[in-house]
Amino acid sequence: MKNYKHPESVLVIITAKNSGRVLMMRRKDDPDFWQSVTGSLELNENTYQTALREIKEETGFDPEQSQLHDLSRSIIFEIFPHFRHRYAPDVTHCKEHWFKMELNEEQVPSLTEHTDFRWLKPQEAANLTKSWSNSQAILEFAV
Repeated sequence: MKNYKHPESVLVIITAKNSGRVLMMRRKDDPDFWQSVTGSLELNENTYQTALREIKEETGFDPEQSQLHDLSRSIIFEIFPHFRHRYAPDVTHCKEHWFKMELNEEQVPSLTEHTDFRWLKPQEAANLTKSWSNSQAILEFAV
């Protein structure tokens, strides 16, 4: 039996207080796709735990709880067709919960799931991503 991803995820916008810029990372499996930290909930995890785990896995940052904020916003988005093979055959949409992590200053992430990173002004970051929900979250909460 195939181990499918759970269709519920987190999106974590990471900002730097000193510059006002947003961290964006280029996906390994889709080099035209820049994004914030994202990831699916795992068994027995709540959304906050998932956000903490994904930040650590994707950036190497070890967030203090005071730096990570639940934005109390969830949306439903259509999963891009080229990513649907990771989900059960009848799954086409995913529920996404938004978080924001504030660093005092820009840091260099340890990339494991991405090939490159950029710190960008919020509008530039929103324009760069192919994900409408990532763009919307940046424009609403990183500006």
